[in-house]
Amino acid sequence: MISKNAFLLLNGSRPKTLPDLSKYAIICATDGAYKLLKEKSITPHFISGDFDSISEIPKDIEVIHTPNQEFTDFEKAIKILLNMGITNVHVYGASGLSQDHFLGNLHVAIVFKNKIQITFFDDYQYYFLAKQTEKIKVKKGNIVSLVPVVETKNIITKGLEYELENEDLVFGKRVGIRNKATQNEFEICFSEGELFIFIEHE
Repeated sequence: MISKNAFLLLNGSRPKTLPDLSKYAIICATDGAYKLLKEKSITPHFISGDFDSISEIPKDIEVIHTPNQEFTDFEKAIKILLNMGITNVHVYGASGLSQDHFLGNLHVAIVFKNKIQITFFDDYQYYFLAKQTEKIKVKKGNIVSLVPVVETKNIITKGLEYELENEDLVFGKRVGIRNKATQNEFEICFSEGELFIFIEHE
């Protein structure tokens, strides 16, 4: 088991498959998402939320009631994980269904970018908020997309089919959709802004 890593399941589209959960120090879910874990006979360390989307609260699992409506259940779960000393979380079920929730989940990654590494996984891609300078492991040929929030300046890439040479991406003007990795690692750096990287599963 790798310490300081967590698996968090949200109540979006149900993932078709789950990762090897033995590698996580903490397994948890928001209230509505717990139904999937229960169906698969997976016992999380805790479930949290306002419990407005679950009819029966389990008695054999730690239940953390977070009724504050100023924050989403995802944001409140991240705060709990931070208090546990978690530094890296893999999030499943963040996309699909209500797209306003999906955008809100991306917002949470930006809010906590300096406190915890959040990587999202769905059935097609994994995605995360890029650091200003970073080397990223991929499989040669993987589709890679770069999406700015809202403007990312002076981007330089190495190892992609369509390289950026000190260029800006601006949501509503230019984004970097459907690029491709030309080797098993690519590099990216930029000077200002926020940038999400989406990578297709191998």
